[in-house]
Amino acid sequence: MKTRLSRKWGIAGACAATLAMLVVKPAAAHHSFAMYDTTKSKTLTGMLTRFLPGANHAQILFSLLDENGKTILDDKGKPVMWGVETGPAAVIARRGITVKAFPPGTIITVTLHPLRDGRNFGTLARGVGVVKCGTVMPEGGCTAKTGDVFMGTPPQPQ
Repeated sequence: MKTRLSRKWGIAGACAATLAMLVVKPAAAHHSFAMYDTTKSKTLTGMLTRFLPGANHAQILFSLLDENGKTILDDKGKPVMWGVETGPAAVIARRGITVKAFPPGTIITVTLHPLRDGRNFGTLARGVGVVKCGTVMPEGGCTAKTGDVFMGTPPQPQ
């Protein structure tokens, strides 16, 4: 009787372990950063156009600005757009980055690891903060000296 009961629990345990591995593996794959080139960093300044809070990752979309605060245009005369993925909205909100604190028109500087395929998007570099400089480009650019740093250390000029 004990042997039969032990065997049933052993089979049930093995099934549960296999099921857990099947569920956990896709979840871990979702959080891969393989699409980003973490050997490269770009520090960019732009005007926030949209903040997209998300449960897994928030995104900040912005148009690039030059050192004088002028929008950088592409060869078709349209603003050059970039985006950066951050951590979960709830986590970054505890560090002050919210839709209310970062409305469209806010000038920001971020350091990111760009996508490997060259598209204008990246993930926020670990440990490096986001600089918020209001709605007018400060003299000398949007830096830790002219703005407020949220989440981590100030981005380093490149």
